[in-house]
Amino acid sequence: MAVTIFETLQEERGVDAVPDSVRRTLERRVADWQALNGSDKEVFFPQRHEPGAQGLSDFTVADSLGVTIAGEPLAHRLYHFRLACSGWEDAKVILRGESFTAISEGLQDALWKLGGVPVEHRTDSLSAAFKNLDRDAQADFTRRYDDLCRHYGMKATRNNPGVAHENGSIEASNGHLKRRIEQELLKRGNRDFPTLDEYRRFVTRICDRHNARRRHLVAAERKTLRELPKRRTTDFVQHSPTVTRNSTMTVDKVLYTVPPRLIGSKLEVHLFDDRLECFLGATLTLVLPRGRPVGDHRTRRIDYRHVIAALKKKPQALRNLIYRDDLFPQSAYARAWQALDAALPPKDACKIMVGLLDLAANHACENALAARLDAILETHGLPDLPELKAEFAPANQQTRHVDVAIPPPDLAGYNDLLRAEARQ
Repeated sequence: MAVTIFETLQEERGVDAVPDSVRRTLERRVADWQALNGSDKEVFFPQRHEPGAQGLSDFTVADSLGVTIAGEPLAHRLYHFRLACSGWEDAKVILRGESFTAISEGLQDALWKLGGVPVEHRTDSLSAAFKNLDRDAQADFTRRYDDLCRHYGMKATRNNPGVAHENGSIEASNGHLKRRIEQELLKRGNRDFPTLDEYRRFVTRICDRHNARRRHLVAAERKTLRELPKRRTTDFVQHSPTVTRNSTMTVDKVLYTVPPRLIGSKLEVHLFDDRLECFLGATLTLVLPRGRPVGDHRTRRIDYRHVIAALKKKPQALRNLIYRDDLFPQSAYARAWQALDAALPPKDACKIMVGLLDLAANHACENALAARLDAILETHGLPDLPELKAEFAPANQQTRHVDVAIPPPDLAGYNDLLRAEARQ
């Protein structure tokens, strides 16, 4: 490099003989010499993309966008699909890393939204998806991915590891997509969204506007796409945990609470990128947000609503509960427990804390109660459970019952049916 030559000359001949002002001149002369006498550089050959021939997928880290959900930073990626010819694109917010579920769900969402299938589907080497997988898991990932492409009649291709420009029709578009999102966030005036679904709709609208500007190219390419199959294929990983007597189950190194009525049941869990769909037999019983293991360490995803009824019967169990700190839905509840535990006898502290959680769970006031607890704790006070019940669940709020009159069935209709059957 020219700068190395320049620094070497300064060391050998001194700064006075080779002043900083000549650096740019030296850099130009080195560049000229390299152009005339240096080795050949890699050539990038522009490609002609035929309509309907190729679709591409890639993941791009989007943390730099600074998006927050209800004030909490959102660490996420974007799964990005694009047609090489017309530039039609779709993007999906991914909460975990690159995985088969993320590729499968994102790709299938894009194809069904597009309404057709290209001949070839190209990805990078998927090295990030393989990062924490052993050899058998990598082979299973590859098999499932190949089965996915075969289901849609697409040829699966990958670029060589470390050669990003072989996937160039989408690599550059990743940056364009994030710039469009960045500009829309600036226009919006803030980067906080009330829910993850709202942010996902925001990203979808940006893609839809981009596609609308290319509608003529897209319409022409749609005519060349192959037909979709009759149905989607699997876009999840299946697990079959049994619910323990602790009202918990473990899926992919994460401990989840479930309603106690499911204790002892073996569930079929469909593990998606952002959620778990839990089936008892063929019945969808429960949908849970997916937790994230930290490296090889197991983590917990605790929902206090699942176990609060049982805790009301055994409030003293709260004190030494293994997942007690994960039970509190917001920091205000954790602060309230610390204050109660420090100031009151253990029995009273547990009883009041369980009562607060019960109040939040059964009277739809989790956020409002959290704000009230913060205000009380700021004045160094303690939560008064009867007062808070009077404020958030007054006794005069009675459930209104509506009498519904159901007339008895007309039995004569059955006789008419029988007579009609006899005539036949």
